[in-house]
Amino acid sequence: MAITSTSRSESPDIQSPLLSDTVEASVDYKGRPAYKSNSGGWNSAFFIIGVEVAERFAYTGIDSNLITYLTGPLGQSTATAAENANAWSGTALLLPLLGGFIADSFLGRYHTILVAFLIYVLGLGLLAASAILTSPSASDCPNTKNDASCSPYSIQVVLFFFSLYLVALGQGGQKPCIQAFGADQFDGQDPEEQKAKSSFFNWLYFGTCAGILATHLILVYIQDNLNWFLGFGIPCIMMVISLFIFLLGAKTYRYSVKVEDRSAFLRIGQVFIAAIRNWRTSPSAVDLEEEACGTPPHSSSEQFKFLNRALLAPSGSKEDVKVCSLGEVEEAKAVLRLVPIWATSLLYAVVFAQSTTFFTKQGKTMDRSITKGFAIPPASLQSFSTIASVLFVPIYDRVFVPVARALTRKTSGITMLQRIGIGMALSSLSLVICALVEMKRLEIAREYGLVDMPNVTVPMSVWWLVPQYVLFGVSDVFTMVGLQEFFYDQVPSELRSVGLSLYLSIFGVGSYISSFLVSAIEKATGGEGRDSWFANNMNRGHLDYFYWLLAGMSTVQLLAYFYFAKSYVYKSTASSDES
Repeated sequence: MAITSTSRSESPDIQSPLLSDTVEASVDYKGRPAYKSNSGGWNSAFFIIGVEVAERFAYTGIDSNLITYLTGPLGQSTATAAENANAWSGTALLLPLLGGFIADSFLGRYHTILVAFLIYVLGLGLLAASAILTSPSASDCPNTKNDASCSPYSIQVVLFFFSLYLVALGQGGQKPCIQAFGADQFDGQDPEEQKAKSSFFNWLYFGTCAGILATHLILVYIQDNLNWFLGFGIPCIMMVISLFIFLLGAKTYRYSVKVEDRSAFLRIGQVFIAAIRNWRTSPSAVDLEEEACGTPPHSSSEQFKFLNRALLAPSGSKEDVKVCSLGEVEEAKAVLRLVPIWATSLLYAVVFAQSTTFFTKQGKTMDRSITKGFAIPPASLQSFSTIASVLFVPIYDRVFVPVARALTRKTSGITMLQRIGIGMALSSLSLVICALVEMKRLEIAREYGLVDMPNVTVPMSVWWLVPQYVLFGVSDVFTMVGLQEFFYDQVPSELRSVGLSLYLSIFGVGSYISSFLVSAIEKATGGEGRDSWFANNMNRGHLDYFYWLLAGMSTVQLLAYFYFAKSYVYKSTASSDES
């Protein structure tokens, strides 16, 4: 769909909405100024939430049970499968940086979403096709180890990984843009719509959890008990439905337009280059230039003052030389202030990566029976976390926020960074529970003589895992939603797709760190006849040691996060009560 240029005149016989009703830097689907009365808001946001439900169902259908497919039909070891799963997840969550850059610099969010949808659907279709190519003999020797006859066809492996990373590419374009596009439907300059935007992130995550929950309850069962062709084919169908829902709302959306001729990337890059060129400039010269420009009415101007050197020409004179403006310098500072928060959130992402890998393998060894003849699929155990999130989002939005708002007089109840920190603390606590439960599981395995019987179920109920999953779910409502809103709100308005890409990249880098940790610990603790912490026979492994290590690292990271969060100065255009 083409968005035409903004019309400068209206037909005289058509009554236009009041000028104050217009949304700055936004147009409707015909390229006319967007009005609050007939575009955007919750009417548009509901379509975006619907898209998120269907897309998360599709993506989680691959992500949540990937380690089962890798250790099953593809015959990989537990450690190798965990490394591959983390590497793919990391790539899928780093590619949004590319998608966000393309959207904010070239195509715009709407058209980037459409292109990404097509790539996404193609990848899922090929993934389903790869499942048909399973080796005919694989079903005859599911318990045979190191048997070449059970290995999958080479073409199946190549097609599987090619389509898997094609899905990652599609997700990389779709995910950051759909979130930013949804938030664009609310005017940040309007107090009521600003409040609604904060609520939107809560309900967007509710939609995310609803899609994930449906996957864990329905799709994982199909993958484990029917076949993988259906298990990968259904997500492809859901992505087509997601695209249809997105197009249904096209006439109701607000579309952002650029207000600056130069790219925000170019403006910010020039600030850093100019500051480096002028690094020898005396502080007094910089102070004089600041006075000439006028001190911005916000304490953020006192941070990263070395960037103020960009206000000066390299020679100390502005003749025939274009220098950076004060606004451009403040944009660069806003981006730089995000770095410590981004870095101190990485360990949270490392912990998050365990829920789809070792948690699943851990649950597979336990008693998952509900009734005679029916057991919970291992990957469906993740639904406990999702259910906790689904139940807690309405409580947070309708109970916690109003109570906190009455106490703190802040629009969102608590600041974004306070919200993120609370979730991190809960995540650290959940790791302690993980370690204690795993210690109990190993103790029972030894007590019943099952140490060398990995295929025998340990007589310990899977319900022991529920507390750690529930704490993970509640922590996600605080931290993940808080990170989404923070990285959308605190970047320059033209870089909001990239801002949400930075949020997603936390989990991408976290997955890579997790993969590196697993690989390093596997080499350090295994070999020479020893069982590593991640031995294929989990009764001889020591996941509890790994959980204790992560708990300690998370605690150190939390202290660093508190230090940087305390000194963080919110962007001046943000709601003043965040400071």
